[in-house]
Amino acid sequence: MNLFEIFLKGGFIMWLILATSIVGLAVVIDRFLVLRKARINVPAFMVRIRGFIKKKDISGAVSYCMEEKSPVANIVRKGLKKYKYGHDRVKEAIENAGSQEISKLEKGLTILATVSGIAPLLGFLGTVTGMIQAFMTIQDLAGAANPSDLAGGIWEALITTAFGLIVGIPALAFYNYFLSAVKRLVGEMETVANDVVDVIQEGETEETEIDDEIQL
Repeated sequence: MNLFEIFLKGGFIMWLILATSIVGLAVVIDRFLVLRKARINVPAFMVRIRGFIKKKDISGAVSYCMEEKSPVANIVRKGLKKYKYGHDRVKEAIENAGSQEISKLEKGLTILATVSGIAPLLGFLGTVTGMIQAFMTIQDLAGAANPSDLAGGIWEALITTAFGLIVGIPALAFYNYFLSAVKRLVGEMETVANDVVDVIQEGETEETEIDDEIQL
């Protein structure tokens, strides 16, 4: 008996479990690609950005962020576009951009969490329908059923549970992995955002001190 024949013995519920597995797999592949592109060498990135800001080369910093194409670079780029309005506007722009990037990173995780929960439940539903089928067979045969008469219902009961868990357990594992990765990226974004605002604020403070010395 091959895998497809075993699959068919699970009944209609198996097709629902298969549908959830396809959805879950699509989300997993998508999140892997997104998070892979989102990775960045934060220390090296900040060294370059600090250098641009201290030289007042904001256009150069923006161009560098566009080359990086990561969530961290995106929030810095959007913040630096408000550079001429002062560090408060930069901070506000970074916070707004950060919320947008976090939403992009978390996209699909709710679906994956749903798959991890619903697949085992579908498996248990298959168990219930399989046992109902087995008991109906017993009733139809007036209690004279032998094991082979009950095999169909028992197959459905056991296979759906197994396949539901096979889909649900990896989905839950991937959900927790992606959630951890997103939290790590959010932490990096917060660190970079604070550093950029601090560097800009330091530059404004130095300019103010120089102006005060000139007036004196």
